[in-house]
Amino acid sequence: MSDHGTVTRSDRVTVPSPGCLVAIMAPILAVLLVASVLMVMNYRQESANDRNEQEALRKTFTQARSYANDVLAKGPDDYPGREAVRDIAERYDGRLISYVRSGGSLATTVRFFAEFEDTSMFGVSYSRAHRCYAFEFQRDAEGGLQEKTTPLEKCDVA
Repeated sequence: MSDHGTVTRSDRVTVPSPGCLVAIMAPILAVLLVASVLMVMNYRQESANDRNEQEALRKTFTQARSYANDVLAKGPDDYPGREAVRDIAERYDGRLISYVRSGGSLATTVRFFAEFEDTSMFGVSYSRAHRCYAFEFQRDAEGGLQEKTTPLEKCDVA
């Protein structure tokens, strides 16, 4: 009681018991732990997927080299026709996009693909990495064939 006969209320600071703090903090810490584990797993899966895709793109470069070598071997005297070039492209998982033969040169555009594993938390799926290459075949001064390969950023599919 106060000096004037009224009841006063004292402001007491209450401290929660340790058991109550554990009951509050344990679920929060569990959620944070699960979230951090999922974030690390996602990062590792994305890194693995990027590596797999880069490996598939390197495979398309190997396919492009093999295609160019086969076209050069097919036509030492003259350039192969459209069907022969299409068959060579399909042999290396490619699709002939364009074929232009003019004068002493042959220009082709081929779209190659390679499959790779794409993993997620829900399982593994298979994706395709595509890359287009422009090839230019020309006769050199000695009459032999020369080839120039250029990877393309975009592939205009007709």
